[in-house]
Amino acid sequence: MMSQLVYSRRTACALIAALSFSAVPALAQEPKLDVIYVPTPQTVVNRMLELAEVKSTDSVIDLGCGDGRMIVTAAEKYGARGFGVDINPVRINEANENAKKAKVTDKVTFKVGNLFEESVAKADVITMYLLTELNLRLRPKILDEMKPGSRVVSHAFSMGDWKPDHQEVVDGKQVYLWYVPAKVEGKWNVKGEQAMTLELNQNFQVVSGKATINGKPAEVSGNLKGKDITLTVTADGKKQELKGTVEGNEVKGTGWTATKA
Repeated sequence: MMSQLVYSRRTACALIAALSFSAVPALAQEPKLDVIYVPTPQTVVNRMLELAEVKSTDSVIDLGCGDGRMIVTAAEKYGARGFGVDINPVRINEANENAKKAKVTDKVTFKVGNLFEESVAKADVITMYLLTELNLRLRPKILDEMKPGSRVVSHAFSMGDWKPDHQEVVDGKQVYLWYVPAKVEGKWNVKGEQAMTLELNQNFQVVSGKATINGKPAEVSGNLKGKDITLTVTADGKKQELKGTVEGNEVKGTGWTATKA
């Protein structure tokens, strides 16, 4: 039931925390709301979309869309397709009106619903203004469903131990950006100038592990930016850098390739 509190997302966080579970049904009706509606400032909306590098070919989903300004701006400014979901029908009515005013109704859709039940598999960009604990509930869905390289932008709240790829302050508001990382944990066979076997561990975008080169052990460290991977292999005090792109069970780089065992 606590999740119901966030769908009209731009509310005063302290008041949200103070509400009891029995107060949840009242949140769906604007006249009975006893919390302040606080929309994301337009300057923050603009910067979030800039950080996400939204393009006309992108599909943008706003989880807890409020009055729809994020999705409307993405469509109006970048030509992107957009979808917004919010538990409060009053906010959805406002979102539809704003889409009409901006003449982007052919590009955007808004829905009254449960954001945790929405698929994010087709999203290129997700935007959020939720509480950290709700971001954490969404995190497995984001990592499992979204394509590697998809972008997630959050106003004010983090993803816990999934550290952002970028963080900045916009008009006094924290903004976080993550790239959904490819899945690379496991054993890989590398071919190229120097053949080796990699045993990789993965903690979100951070990669570590070991390599075996000509029967000798080496240390591996690296990171991911979506599908782009950079690995540093250290053997006998010498470092070798490998850069490539992950495509499922293959990695392709300049002068080397790797296949998952």
